[in-house]
Amino acid sequence: MGKTEPLSPGKERDDSLAALGDTGWRAVEGRDAIRKIWKFRSFSEAWGFMSRAALQAEKLNHHPEWTNVYNTVDVTLTTHDCGGLSALDVSLAQRMDRIAGAAEVQIDHGAPVTCLCEEHARTR
Repeated sequence: MGKTEPLSPGKERDDSLAALGDTGWRAVEGRDAIRKIWKFRSFSEAWGFMSRAALQAEKLNHHPEWTNVYNTVDVTLTTHDCGGLSALDVSLAQRMDRIAGAAEVQIDHGAPVTCLCEEHARTR
């Protein structure tokens, strides 16, 4: 895939990012990137999501920055080729949202990201 163009400032970019914001994607401070944190019911569900998302990323030849701790998947999307957000990020974010289904979304990215094992440890 050739160099991807960044999303142009204006209505199309604003509309795309607003729609993603409605599903829990948030801007990453200091970068032209978006981030979303999902909490699944189990490690198996989180892993299944990541496996399905990886197949979509391969189809797009566009790969996320992500981490997984037990049931939590933390994803950042940006297009390194163009130094910021592109249509590839919007497309992958939309696909990930469909794949994630009813997983819980952590909206406050300033709050600590915790997984079920940490929550279980606190209640013992």
